[in-house]
Amino acid sequence: MKVSIDINALKDSKKLIGSIDQGTSSSRFIVFTDEGKIAASAQVEHTQIYPESKPGWHEHDPLEIWYSVVQCVNAVFVKYPELELDAIGITNQRETTIAWNAVTGMPYYNAIVWDDVRTDPIAKKIAAEGTSSSNQGMDRLRSRTGLPLASYFSGTKVRWLIENVPQLHSDLMSDAERSNVRIGTIDTWLVYQLTGRCSSSDGNTNGAATICDDAVAFTSTFPKGNVGGLFVTDVTNASRTLFMDIETCEWCSDLVYEVLRMQAFPVETALAKIEPSSSVYGPCSGEEGGIVSALKGVPIASILGDQQAALFGQVCFDKGMAKCTYGTGLFLMMNTGLDIVPSVHGLLTTVAYKVGSESTVYGLEGSVAFSGSVIQWLRDQLDIISDAAESETLANHVQSNDGLYFVPAFAGLFAPYWRSDARGVIVGMTASHTKHHICRAALEATAYQAKEVFDAMYHDSRISLASLRVDGGAVANNLLMQFQADMLDAPVIKPQVTETTAMGAAFAAGLAVGVWKDLSEIHQMWAVDKAWKPTMSANKRDSYFMGWKKAVTKSFGWVEEDVLANVEEETQTDKYRTRTVVVAAASFLCITGLILLRSKKV
Repeated sequence: MKVSIDINALKDSKKLIGSIDQGTSSSRFIVFTDEGKIAASAQVEHTQIYPESKPGWHEHDPLEIWYSVVQCVNAVFVKYPELELDAIGITNQRETTIAWNAVTGMPYYNAIVWDDVRTDPIAKKIAAEGTSSSNQGMDRLRSRTGLPLASYFSGTKVRWLIENVPQLHSDLMSDAERSNVRIGTIDTWLVYQLTGRCSSSDGNTNGAATICDDAVAFTSTFPKGNVGGLFVTDVTNASRTLFMDIETCEWCSDLVYEVLRMQAFPVETALAKIEPSSSVYGPCSGEEGGIVSALKGVPIASILGDQQAALFGQVCFDKGMAKCTYGTGLFLMMNTGLDIVPSVHGLLTTVAYKVGSESTVYGLEGSVAFSGSVIQWLRDQLDIISDAAESETLANHVQSNDGLYFVPAFAGLFAPYWRSDARGVIVGMTASHTKHHICRAALEATAYQAKEVFDAMYHDSRISLASLRVDGGAVANNLLMQFQADMLDAPVIKPQVTETTAMGAAFAAGLAVGVWKDLSEIHQMWAVDKAWKPTMSANKRDSYFMGWKKAVTKSFGWVEEDVLANVEEETQTDKYRTRTVVVAAASFLCITGLILLRSKKV
């Protein structure tokens, strides 16, 4: 548990907003002042569950998730019992899906995490089930949802749960029990717990499900969940399910049936009410068995998926503004205003946010699988560096990559290619290359991939990028940030407060309760810490990028299509820990080994 308290900031601020940031690897509770400064924080990691003999499966215990939030909130209040909050906001890992029983308060199964790949066959099956002649395949629901059919999104996870958890299926088929089923994402689960009450049911505290075949049954050592809480979600999280019509921002029964193929599914009771991102949903109950009782009566006033929260925290309120979060991978999002921009270049059309009764704001999003994890690979697998900072030190030993390119397609390529047959390659090597060139090429790969996504955004939206606001661990790397500015030919800007995800939830919550009167007042609190401006000539930029594009083509076709279904690819991603399964050509490994042996002499 990491706890930090700024007593003076807490005492001096007239208004305080709490932000629950529930991520893939940890939960955090951060208190912001009315000037947008961090006054207190607590963070605790939670367990990553990788079921044995199930490559690519990734789960969380929903009760542990809730308890980790409780720990963080209580830790702050223990340090400063006088704390009084005007509101709390919630931001969360998106797409991660939970099903639970409203009577017992118990989950039917573990939460299936966003990066879990078990539902890839389901996504392909849904694509094949379509009958429309105009929009076939993995994109057949894109015009209504903004999303391709993929294991990434919640709808495929819901179908897996229904088809593989007998008790859940039985309850949904029962007229008496159907209305007791609740299914939602992490935000919905947390609001339900924060506003609920202790269950009086004598339900099984070790879980409500007995899983068929060799699937893992739900068990937990944590107290059972609450019942009777508010059952809500927001438009950003709902837009990642495959169930929401992106134009109406409402659940669509036709879409639900297209994904689940279940006529009896009770949309009205099983799916949460969709609300704006910034709105007062209701007060915390403070009746969680004495847990977080200090929050009793505090209004929950915002919900935002993590990447949308980062966009809000970076105050990207105008059309054409964009942010990039550099973590294990890359998450890039551009505000497209009130326009729903269909993507034909491999991006996702999504909801950016909705403030109260105002019109919904939309965005384009692109994700890259491997960014920070590449540097971890250099450290943990090749032993070239001892820590992330050393990658910049070594890369600065050379002025360029000298024609060496590193395409980190360890488990395929995401946006804008979506090539599952691609694998990692290093190309253009000569006997003069060293580990310095490899480090530089690894860093440059992040910037090249970001450029490809933003090029796709321009082609989809015809909106030119004025600047890029950045956050995440990689913003500490000056070489990378400068190269990013050069590749985009646009300024790259780092804010003073880099906890932009939690800040976005706090901004949205404060806006809902009147701490800030409008978006312009919030915008005034955002401040620049550092900016990198492009200095590279157009000819050099074009030449470098042409080399990258050629290198990418060399990564294609390493895995044949009929083999892909049996290839065990696993990527577990979070801000602090990454495990990567790397498949590469034997020649690639041999040549890399030669370079490393030679580098020891350099």
